[in-house]
Amino acid sequence: MNAGIKAMHGSMLKHIYPYLLVILIIGLATLALSPLSSPQSYHTVSFILLFLVAVLAVFFGIGPVFLASTMSAVSWNYFFIPPFHTFHIANTEDRLMFVSFFIIALLNGILTNRIRRQEMAVRDRENQTSALFRLTGELSKTRGIKEVLKVSGEHFGNHFGAEAWFMLQDGNNNLDYSGIPAGDASHDLPDLKITELVFANRRKAGKYTDEMPEAKLTYFPLTGSRINPGVVAFRIDEERYKNRDAFWDTYWTHISNALEREFLGEMAIKARVLDESDRFYSTLFNLVSHEFRIPIAAIMGASDTLMLSQTSEKNREELYGEIFKASSRLNHMTENLLNMSRIESGRISLRLDWYDVTDLFHRVTRSLKQELEPFSLVTSIPDDMPLIRIDFALMEHVMINLLLNSLQHSPQGSVIRMEASHESNNLILKVSDNGPGFPPGSLSRLFDKFFRVEGSPAGGLGLGLSIVQGLVEVHRGRVTAANLAGGGARFTITLPSELPDMNNMNLSE
Repeated sequence: MNAGIKAMHGSMLKHIYPYLLVILIIGLATLALSPLSSPQSYHTVSFILLFLVAVLAVFFGIGPVFLASTMSAVSWNYFFIPPFHTFHIANTEDRLMFVSFFIIALLNGILTNRIRRQEMAVRDRENQTSALFRLTGELSKTRGIKEVLKVSGEHFGNHFGAEAWFMLQDGNNNLDYSGIPAGDASHDLPDLKITELVFANRRKAGKYTDEMPEAKLTYFPLTGSRINPGVVAFRIDEERYKNRDAFWDTYWTHISNALEREFLGEMAIKARVLDESDRFYSTLFNLVSHEFRIPIAAIMGASDTLMLSQTSEKNREELYGEIFKASSRLNHMTENLLNMSRIESGRISLRLDWYDVTDLFHRVTRSLKQELEPFSLVTSIPDDMPLIRIDFALMEHVMINLLLNSLQHSPQGSVIRMEASHESNNLILKVSDNGPGFPPGSLSRLFDKFFRVEGSPAGGLGLGLSIVQGLVEVHRGRVTAANLAGGGARFTITLPSELPDMNNMNLSE
């Protein structure tokens, strides 16, 4: 109640203030011109008062100008036209002059005021055009809903000195109010009921509008051609808002279009991600169901033979070997799936320590002893090779995947090479073979998930090389592939690894 009374008093004072100021100015002018109160000077006083009315018309509206014209005419008559200090005008010529003075003063004030209002209207249109131009320019550079809201809020605040709240929908036509701060009685925050009504009806409401004008804020719907992003609520002075309906409709439409653009962009990205996810899981399911069936069938067949038939010791060893080989293959595919999941979720954490690269090569060859038997493995490590700082388990998996890839594409009896060197604070690891190499055009896709070179032998999920790339990048390194001039292929891994400080080091493995 007190706030309403204060607001009413403030509004009345705002309207009365120009009239009081006009009365004061005309009174002071009359007092200042009193020395010219003589039969010879009253014509000069009329020109001065006419000029004063014209000046006042530049700053005040029609009401105060009419008051100034009337007061100046009355003051001129009472204080300066003989006989003095009476409203009686003895001379007919002076009577005509008084009437002409009042008419001229009034017309002069009205015309001057009209010119002023026209100038203000032109300036206001220029400001509106400038505001829309700047808003359009700033919104055209934004990317993302949060940036659009930030730019819109800052532009509105800087240009109009006012505050705005944006309530956007969550994609299911439900408004999200999380951006509205918790307020108290001293702050006017958006009314949720009015916001919901504006969003549902797509019509503006609140202060300065025809619908719920008693509200403390003005509410505009943010509508687009395909979706309605939400509602904006703002607090602004009446002088800045009134008689600008077309401007405000255009202003909020620009922001609505920018928000709609970002909404549609995010929806397209989500749809693309969902589509890619569907394809990914469909491909993964098909691969897993196919590739896991082979070793499982081998294990079940060998186990069934061992349990249901009497066989020689030699056959038993062969069947045990088949079970072990199939189990190893299952274990390797399972580890690849788990590692790919960890890489894509970003849950891999490095456990770096200092190791001897010889231990790494020995661990890898020991893990692939059975697979390497049909091949000739050559390792090359310089005598002065320093200790390297790596995650041993992850790099072991990297080297196993690279070796398995080379073994899969190389003829039995061929040479497989593993090389290590240290150059310019970088660890260089190479795996090369004497196979057919990579077909033209396949190098650019070699590390993609599920990519398999055409004509590749059956087996595997097509994840090995993509996992190699992911684990190497976790080490802040890079892996490349190339065909050798004499035939075959080579993988090269480059990892940052500075020389160890022998005085402050913890040796592992």
